[in-house]
Amino acid sequence: MDNDRAEGSMKNVKGRIKEGLGKVLGDSKMEAEGKMDKAEGKIQNTVGGIKDSLRKNP
Repeated sequence: MDNDRAEGSMKNVKGRIKEGLGKVLGDSKMEAEGKMDKAEGKIQNTVGGIKDSLRKNP
């Protein structure tokens, strides 16, 4: 598994936690940061998946 996939998954989880805490605490800035972290994580995970598929199918 590509390192980008692992890091992307971690960012996604971190973003979900941040977003949830932001909603519970009523902190719109934290909620927005969480959404951004989730988006970054999804993109990074996708890039890692593409790298993996390119390595498997040269």
